[in-house]
Order: sequence, then C-alpha cells, then structure tokens
Amino acid sequence: MSAQHRGLFVTLEGGEGAGKSTQIAALARMLQREGREVITCREPGGTPVGERLREALFATTDDEAPPTPEAELLIFNAARAQLVQEVISPALDRGAVVLCDRFTASTVAYQHFGRGLPRDLVDAANAIGSRGLQPALTILLQLAPEQGFARTGKGRDYLERAGLEFHQDVARGFLEQAAADPGRWLVLDATKPEMQLTHAILERLRPLLGD
Repeated sequence: MSAQHRGLFVTLEGGEGAGKSTQIAALARMLQREGREVITCREPGGTPVGERLREALFATTDDEAPPTPEAELLIFNAARAQLVQEVISPALDRGAVVLCDRFTASTVAYQHFGRGLPRDLVDAANAIGSRGLQPALTILLQLAPEQGFARTGKGRDYLERAGLEFHQDVARGFLEQAAADPGRWLVLDATKPEMQLTHAILERLRPLLGD
C-alpha cells in the first residue's frame, strides 16, 4: 500500500462460497465498535459505474456467448479503476479501514491461472485498474471448489457455471500467489467456524492497526 495513505487496505480472496462477505461483515462490526471508520466494498462493483459493469458481466445467460477472457480482464479493471478513485483512495486518505471483497489477486487467479491469459498482460491491466494500490494484507479463505459449490449451489452466474477444472486452477492460483508473498498474505482454512476465522484475522490485523 502506498505510504501516502493513512488508512489500512485489506482484501479478502477465495473461491465461490468461501465466506468472504460473511467475514467482511463480522470484521466491520467489530472494528466499528472500537470507533474506527470502516468502509466495505466488493469487486466488481461498489460504485454506480462498477455496478453497471458487474450487471453486464453476470447477467450473461446460458444461451449467450460468455465474455472473452480479454473482455473480462478489461471490465474487471474498468470497475476497479472507478472503485479505487471514487471509494478506496478517499477512504484511505481519511484514515479509514477498507475491507474489499476481491481485488487484483482475483484477477490473477481467474484470468491468468483460470483463463490462461499471459501473466504480464494481467499484471499490466491490474496496474492500471488499481492505480498501483496494493493491500497491506490479503486474506485467503481457502476452500476446495467442490465444498464451495456445496455451500452456494453451482450455476448462479457464468463464472460459477464454469467447469470444476477451471475452479481448481483458480484455487491453485490463489495458493501460488500467497506462497510467493507470505508476508502480505494470511491463508485460512475456510471450513473452520466463522468466529474462529474472524478472530484469526483480527489477530493478524492488530499490528497493522497500531494496536
């Protein structure tokens, strides 16, 4: 994260059904009780432009051609650029804690490891969309794709309808990113009880919050 920001940027990553939104809500409640300003957001989305782009992506039906990998890459990063400019950077400048459901690590996992786009192309697009912003901490809620689909039900959108092999490649992509940068990632077993996961995340967050 750029030193010019006073706040703390934390992202949560993982496959379908891993429990990212549940953990974001729990963390936000606990931190807000301590008097901290907490901003929560999701990708793609979080702004009027981003939500319209999200709808365009995920409204794709079975009888329509899905977005190409290149289109996915650009749409996700278009929504990201708007979110960083409109929501995340201003909140960090105020000193807020920003909890974001997915960020650039998801794009690497899905569009590089899953779709097979070249890593340098994905990284270049991410650099534009993120405006160079990196999270201080990325939390990976690790869950086998089969378990995630058992939780959510497979087939709600075109990404969730992708084959099991695709989602296994995505899961591998998250783990490889975490292994390459262990100081900035916290990998947790998403099958553990929700409160156990929340407390493990808070324990890792405390030094970053200055507690």
